[in-house]
Amino acid sequence: MFVRAHITTILAAATLLLTQTTPSPARNAPLYWSIYENQILKEQAGQNDIHITEDEWLANINWVDAELKPYGYRMVCMDGWGDCTQLNENGYRLSHSRHWRHDYAWWARHLRERGMELGMYGNPLWVHVDDHDTQCLIVGTDIPVSTLKNPAEDARFPWVQVNRPGAEQYVKGWIHFYADMGIRYYRIDFLSWYEDGRDRWLGRVGPERPREHYATALRWMREAADERGMFLSLVMPHLHHDAELEARYGHMIRVNEDTGEGGWTKWSDWFRGQRREGWSVYGNAVDGLVHWSRLAGRGCVILDPDFIRLNTFATDHEKQSVISLCLLAGAPVTVADQHNTIGNNLPFYTNPELLELNRDGFVGRPLSTDPAHNDSQIWTGQLSNGDWIVGLFNRENEPQRRQIKLTNFGFIGPPRVRDLWAHKDLGRKKAVSVTLPPRSCLILRLSQ
Repeated sequence: MFVRAHITTILAAATLLLTQTTPSPARNAPLYWSIYENQILKEQAGQNDIHITEDEWLANINWVDAELKPYGYRMVCMDGWGDCTQLNENGYRLSHSRHWRHDYAWWARHLRERGMELGMYGNPLWVHVDDHDTQCLIVGTDIPVSTLKNPAEDARFPWVQVNRPGAEQYVKGWIHFYADMGIRYYRIDFLSWYEDGRDRWLGRVGPERPREHYATALRWMREAADERGMFLSLVMPHLHHDAELEARYGHMIRVNEDTGEGGWTKWSDWFRGQRREGWSVYGNAVDGLVHWSRLAGRGCVILDPDFIRLNTFATDHEKQSVISLCLLAGAPVTVADQHNTIGNNLPFYTNPELLELNRDGFVGRPLSTDPAHNDSQIWTGQLSNGDWIVGLFNRENEPQRRQIKLTNFGFIGPPRVRDLWAHKDLGRKKAVSVTLPPRSCLILRLSQ
């Protein structure tokens, strides 16, 4: 009975979301590789002048091209670090590092020639020019970019003052600038620091701002993105008022704290069950995906559990659980393992039966959106051809029993059942009851 009610709720909630937000054309969650691990390892080692070298960058591109692109991973994405010393005449960043021989435009062309794409990182509210610079002008105006700054503002980043002349042109110009290179993915970071200048761990990192300034900035970004077909990934958002603004203006929103050192602790146990106010509402990816699943659905905002470093997980069960939950939640699979750290983990990223969910645009939901409830560890959802996916998860440190009736999914008689990790047909079943090992999952496909 509960499963039938849950299925009805999925359809009703999706209809409600379409009336509450400004949905974009249907987009599937991206499958891509990020430089994140390369950079975070250097930061953790205390290295100065952190950047990915072009040799490291190219070696990973070659690896993605050979091993991941055939499975749908066609984008490689920048992340933080590097430097902002190379700017164009409008104050926009041209390259990841002063040590690079080639700029972003060159790499975007190179990747297109290989059937791949460049994804970008940054924030169009950042102003990188000096306080008194008069050479860089806001695109389409004769207004110096430096006039958008408030040098007296006590903030970790130099932010655009959105109520000043030229602010809209500058913010939208960032997105147009990258889109005109052929870039279609923009990962926009540190949004909470702009919104109200508060950080859970660092305290005050900027000024308190009127909420309408944040709303205006997000609206400008979305308008520019829609003009150029850019995908907006909103990172470090407070998600105040039930993610009202982020779900309206973003294509994808982060739902947990940074991956950092990775492993099961950050994925499932970090501040488990603690709902907080502001970034990040939940500390770990599992809690975040469960709680915010009520906003997700086909054509709705996508949930982002941050980067994946499978080489930091201890067991195959853990790795299967991570990839499975991303794909059942309709979330991205963002590979951060590198060509020289991946080890034998590639098959977890390239399971064709699970990746079919991403190609289909599948978005499932847990039976409960309360991370403390056991039903939050059972996910279901329907593929476009009418088949159903059932995910039974055990995020605990001891064996757990999971069970679900399969007669409430609309099939005539018991459905045929297939195990998507074992790649094995299990016959027709009325129900499934299984004892799952610690930190493991069972992913089933049901068909007539």
